[in-house]
Amino acid sequence: MFIDEARIQVRGGNGGNGCVSFRREKYEPKGGPDGGDGGAGGDVILKVDEGLKTLMDFNYRRHFFAGKGAHGGGSNKHGRSGKDIALRVPPGTVVKGDQGDAIADLVENGQEFIVAKGGRGGKGNAKFATSSNRAPKKAQQGELGEEKTIELELKILADVAIVGLPNVGKSTLINNISAAKAKVADYAFTTKTPNLGVVFLDDGRDFVVADIPGLVEGAHTGKGMGIRFLRHIERAGFLVHLIDLSKDDPDTAIKEYDMLNKELESYSSRLARFSQIVVGNKLDLVKDNDKYKAVSDHFKKSGIEFFAISALTGKGIKHLSLVIADKIDNIREQEARSKKEEH
Repeated sequence: MFIDEARIQVRGGNGGNGCVSFRREKYEPKGGPDGGDGGAGGDVILKVDEGLKTLMDFNYRRHFFAGKGAHGGGSNKHGRSGKDIALRVPPGTVVKGDQGDAIADLVENGQEFIVAKGGRGGKGNAKFATSSNRAPKKAQQGELGEEKTIELELKILADVAIVGLPNVGKSTLINNISAAKAKVADYAFTTKTPNLGVVFLDDGRDFVVADIPGLVEGAHTGKGMGIRFLRHIERAGFLVHLIDLSKDDPDTAIKEYDMLNKELESYSSRLARFSQIVVGNKLDLVKDNDKYKAVSDHFKKSGIEFFAISALTGKGIKHLSLVIADKIDNIREQEARSKKEEH
């Protein structure tokens, strides 16, 4: 089951109370204060685990409370701290607060974020002794732990995302270029969840590719597979826009390309600026070369890189994989330069 959204309640542990206590010693007022401090409450921590691919664990349990700190005791005994609770999340998890604002973006394996801090333990009366008040009768209460409702939203991590209308061959393509095993059938919406695959090239390079479930006109408003999966495209470095070359009218593939780009733009202006290449699939079904050429010429005249493949037979896929790898290398180099300039 692919779960990419979850709403949960988290609460840090309350801090323990400080203690009011006096030891019994000769020449000490009331024996002298020896009340210990309360222990701190535990934290609720989110930790990235690269072995996880969905937020499914949060589909069955939605309340997570860390341990309370123990109260302080006499003889300067401090209460023990409450136990932290660590919640494992997949890489690519965005944490949102009550108002829908992003408060953390968790992408690196092992990365941690304290989402609800435990309360501080209260001071015992031993901490309040002064030269003028050597027998204080007060102690602090422990602080309450943070409590909040948060939303977890998964945006899968991939170097490149394959987008296109239903049944254009995205799953077949990802199966042929990577180790993914996406379900393939001859009907719309075969893919109902994003698929991830790792592509290994003969020259030692590799990259991660995502097959995004088919989008349709009105997707940004929730139609079809809808807005739910558009968010997963945002993590990709660039897009492979797959179109169907087997259409009787070459203008159909071009119109579908334009329509889908409008959907991406309507969802996010950032997606509209994403670099993309156009890949015409189902070359094995093309009987009229003039129709294929009409599609190819259209994109080349528009300054858009165009490639033709058959995901079914594998024709053109090796070359396409090298093109994708080169583009990813350029993106990584640009990102590395940007980070150096920032520092």
